[in-house]
Amino acid sequence: MDLDVVAWLHTVDGRLLAVRSRGRDLLYLPGGKREPGEDDWSALSREVREELAVQLDEGSFREVGVIRAPAHDQPAFTHVRMACFTAAYQGDILPAGEVDEYRYVAPADRDLLAPAARAALDMATAQGLLS
Repeated sequence: MDLDVVAWLHTVDGRLLAVRSRGRDLLYLPGGKREPGEDDWSALSREVREELAVQLDEGSFREVGVIRAPAHDQPAFTHVRMACFTAAYQGDILPAGEVDEYRYVAPADRDLLAPAARAALDMATAQGLLS
């Protein structure tokens, strides 16, 4: 079974933005599941607004790639299919909704990340987004 989600890859000074949701032990990327009828842009902009209180810029919205990895805190054999995007934003990043904290992680911090976020970090590194 695959969970189909979207994620925001936002980097600053060679580090990737990650969030910790309430009750979770590992960090995830901002984003989440689509609601019925939502396209990638609608789902990601809504999720990021709910989680970090910022508005993504649709004109700069770009797909980076799609990863598939084991889902953390889900039943055995569940995987995440995560479409990853970059976009500029307006506002000040603040934890909101189900997000308790955010932080910027370097490739050396990959053990702090859930499996799909680790795979996205590796993809971002390979594509030069963290340099």
